[in-house]
Amino acid sequence: MNNNGFPAYRGLMEYFCLGCSKTYSIDKLHYTCPECGGVFLLRDNSFQELMNIKGREWRDLFDSRAATKNISLRGIFRFYELIAPVVEENDVIFLGEANTPVIPAARHLESRIGQRFAFKNDGQNPSASFKDRGMACAFSYLKKLVRENGWKQVLTICASTGDTSASAALYGAYVGAPVRSVVILPQGKVTAQQLSQPLGSGANVIELPGVFDDCMKVVEYLADNFRVALLNSKNAWRILGQESYDFEVAQWYDWDMAGKVLFVPIGNAGNITAVMSGFLKLKELGIIQELPRIFGVQSSHADPVYRYYHEKKDRRSFSPVKVISSVAQAAMIGNPVSFPRVRALAARYEKEQGSGSFRVIQVEEQAIIEGMLMANQNGHIACTQGGECLAGMLRAKELGFLEENDTAILDATAHALKFSGFQEMYFSDSFPPEYDIKPRPEYINLPVQVLGSDEKNNLSEKEYTRLAVQTIAGLLELDRE
Repeated sequence: MNNNGFPAYRGLMEYFCLGCSKTYSIDKLHYTCPECGGVFLLRDNSFQELMNIKGREWRDLFDSRAATKNISLRGIFRFYELIAPVVEENDVIFLGEANTPVIPAARHLESRIGQRFAFKNDGQNPSASFKDRGMACAFSYLKKLVRENGWKQVLTICASTGDTSASAALYGAYVGAPVRSVVILPQGKVTAQQLSQPLGSGANVIELPGVFDDCMKVVEYLADNFRVALLNSKNAWRILGQESYDFEVAQWYDWDMAGKVLFVPIGNAGNITAVMSGFLKLKELGIIQELPRIFGVQSSHADPVYRYYHEKKDRRSFSPVKVISSVAQAAMIGNPVSFPRVRALAARYEKEQGSGSFRVIQVEEQAIIEGMLMANQNGHIACTQGGECLAGMLRAKELGFLEENDTAILDATAHALKFSGFQEMYFSDSFPPEYDIKPRPEYINLPVQVLGSDEKNNLSEKEYTRLAVQTIAGLLELDRE
């Protein structure tokens, strides 16, 4: 380590194609294999060196770094050796991402459901979503390339349902020249709150008719034919950054994953890829002794991965699906880019931990929105994807997949405020028919107006206050002391 405690270790990293097994140097930007078009994972060919350090020593090292004031080790790079051990300290970007809290469910909610669980609030990242973990890694690597190649202009580009664009624009704005950010969004499919974020960060925002999958095809073509830095989860550096989620969960539970079950929304499948990959690393290094079980969750409106794993092994064949509007907007993807990664890692995961250690659960839209409302009306800040995870846990419990003593960790990928529009649609019963959502009275909460403008205008201040108090006290059935 240097005088600041920054690691001296440097890995020998390369792109590894899951399609044809060819490898490529990290000295250039690569997203898909030039040979077969397959997606990449990044691997460290000197990883064996890390295995010379005992698991206990790794645990002590990572625990000690949790208290550091060195900002290059405050975020995802607290786990530098396991993330991207090729960037230099001056390349590291830190905007306060990572280290998000694991919040146990409110006792009355846990008692009502009958399962011990917690939310990991990744909506408390800088752009209010988990995407910041991957962007911190991708932009740190991009800074390394800019420095080494002396590039005068770099255009970053992504397709997004909201959170990716917000994160990419934020980190791009922080890095500044020579980086310029462009985001492509499906017109009318991004909440107003999410749209405001890349606009506020100064990115060029382009809207296209269609859904995310249509935007992704455009972005992929641009990345294949022009020199642009693609920031979707095809970017393998993003997957590495998102592995920090696992490391934090393991550290929070003192590196004991026995009896732990993680629920992760699938979407474009980058996050669940990272979750499996990260835990496999921890197990290989002896940092944890047992892998947690992992449940991917998909809406019935966008469920290609569920359909694949729902078939018997000898009949499985992946097919994209046409998505229907979903409140789990970030997960409304019918052809997830990272599915080949999921398939490869799930096979490794089950080989290591046994059958059933990886599953995919399907849930209905009604369950997703009410999962979000149930969580938030009991003191949490879950987004619709967090609601999807709660719905997934309830479904897994119904199917008998959870044990009484299991602890479930639910991934609340973004902040509830990003999806307040869906809450309003539920309360006002204004969902279009394709959502298949019918509000139930027990979840509806609307403001109640007392008194009118006539009373305000025609009464003295004292009379108005007295009448307002009497009206509110009657409404709330308050007793005088």
